[in-house]
Amino acid sequence: MLEEKKRLIFKFHKYYDILFTLAAFIGAVVFKKLLYGETLTGKFFPADYFFILLLIIIIWFVVLDMTGLYTPYRKKRLNEVFTEMIRAVGTSFALLILALYLIKIEGVSRVMMGLFLTMDILFLGCYKYILYAALERDKNSPHSLVACIVGSKDRARTLIDMIVASKDQRIKIFGCLETDKSLVGSTINHGYKVFNTINNIATVLTAHVIDELIFAMPLEEIEYADKYIAIAEDIGVSVRIIPDWPLHYFTYHSQVVTIGFEEFMGIPSMHISTTTPYYAKLMIKSLIDYTAAAMAVIALFPVFLLTALLIKLSSRGPVFFSQLRYGLNGRVINVYKFRTMGQDAEKNLEQLMALNEMDGPVFKIRKDPRIIPYVGTFLRKTGLDELPQLFNILKGEMSLVGPRPPIPGEVSRYELWQRRRLSMKPGITCIWQISPNRNDISFEEWMEKDLEYIDNWSLWLDIKIIFKTIRVMLTGEGR
Repeated sequence: MLEEKKRLIFKFHKYYDILFTLAAFIGAVVFKKLLYGETLTGKFFPADYFFILLLIIIIWFVVLDMTGLYTPYRKKRLNEVFTEMIRAVGTSFALLILALYLIKIEGVSRVMMGLFLTMDILFLGCYKYILYAALERDKNSPHSLVACIVGSKDRARTLIDMIVASKDQRIKIFGCLETDKSLVGSTINHGYKVFNTINNIATVLTAHVIDELIFAMPLEEIEYADKYIAIAEDIGVSVRIIPDWPLHYFTYHSQVVTIGFEEFMGIPSMHISTTTPYYAKLMIKSLIDYTAAAMAVIALFPVFLLTALLIKLSSRGPVFFSQLRYGLNGRVINVYKFRTMGQDAEKNLEQLMALNEMDGPVFKIRKDPRIIPYVGTFLRKTGLDELPQLFNILKGEMSLVGPRPPIPGEVSRYELWQRRRLSMKPGITCIWQISPNRNDISFEEWMEKDLEYIDNWSLWLDIKIIFKTIRVMLTGEGR
C-alpha cells in the first residue's frame, strides 16, 4: 500500500507542477495585456502560443523529472528543494528559448516570457513550500501508519532495523507479538519490546490503534495463523506477510479482502487489506474532501453566524459541542457539532438510558428532553448541526462520506466484525443517514450498512450519497 501511495504522490506532484506552470504562462499573458492596456476580449492567444504551451508541457515534464526534483523530501532541507526547483525551471526555460529560436517562432513578447519565468518560479515555489510544510507536519501526524510486528527474531529485527534506518516517519512501530509467553517484556532492538502474545490478538487490535499487522515469522511456526489473520480481517486491520517462499502452504481465502504482493522496506511481502485497493481513487476522494470542505466553510459562513446567534439566544452555554469519538482504526478525535442540547446533557444521559429506543450500544430516543426547543430540533432535522465537522475534514480526521464516528463507550461493546467499520475514515454522512426511517433500523442493520459501504466503495457511490443527503436535509427527515 505504501509503495502504491508513493507512486501516486509522485505522479500527482509532477502533474501539479505542469498545471501551475501552464497557469503561470496564462497569467503572464494576462498580466502583460493589463500592463500595456490591451483588451482581454477578442483573440486572447496568438496561434503560436498554443504551440508554445505544448512545448512547455513536454520540456517541463522531462526536465523536472530528470533533475531529481521528485526524490523524497524527507531527505532534503527546504533551501535544497528551492534550489533544485529554480535550477530545473531555469534549465527548462533555456531549452524553451532554444527551441523557439530553432523553430524560428517570432513575435513572442520578451516581457511576457520574463513574466512567465518569474511567475512560474513564484507559483512552483509556493506549491513546494506548502507541500514541504505539509510533509514536515506529517512527521508527527497521528495519521501515520501504526504497525504491529508478529515475531521478535532475526526477520523481525531486520525489519525494525530497515524501518528505523529509512527514517520514514509515516511508519510507527507499536511493538512486537510472540507465540512464546516467556518472551513478553523482552527488548528486541531500538527499544522496541514484545508486549503481548499472538493468541491475545483480538484484545490487542481492539485496545490499541493499529493499522497493520506484519507477520515477520514463518506462518508454519504459528498455530492457528489463519484464525489470527481472520480476526484481523474481521476487525478491519490490514495484514502484511513477509513469508518464506514459496507460499504453497498458505490457503487463506476471503470474499472481502484483496491480496497483493509488494516490496516493504526492500523486502518482498504479501499484503492483505479489507479496504479498497484503488488508492488513486482514495487520493481523489481526499482531494475532493479538502476542496469541498474549504469551499463549504467559506460559502456557508453566513449560515454559521446565524446558527451561532440562534443557539446563543435560545440557550445558555457554548455554541459548539465537542465530543471524543473514534476515527480511523480507533484514533481518538474531537468531533465538532453545533450544540443542540442543554449544557448538562451528558450528565443527564444516565437518567434517560431506560428510555433508549435503539438496540445495541447506541442511545437514541424520539423526543429527547435535553434538546433545545425549536432551534435544536430544527438543526437536528436538517442536519445543520453537523456542519462544524467540515473543520474535522480540514484537519484530516474525517471525510464527507464514511461511517459515522462512534463514541468510545459504543465501540467497547462492539463485536469483532463490527469494528471493521473503523477501517475507513469516518464521514459526515453515510448510507445509514440517507436510509428511510433510519432511526428505526436495528443496530446490527446499521453496522451492516457501514460494512456494505466499505466493501462496495466508489467515488460514484459517494456522489450519490452526498446528493441524497442534501435531499434529506431539505426535507428535514433527520432526528
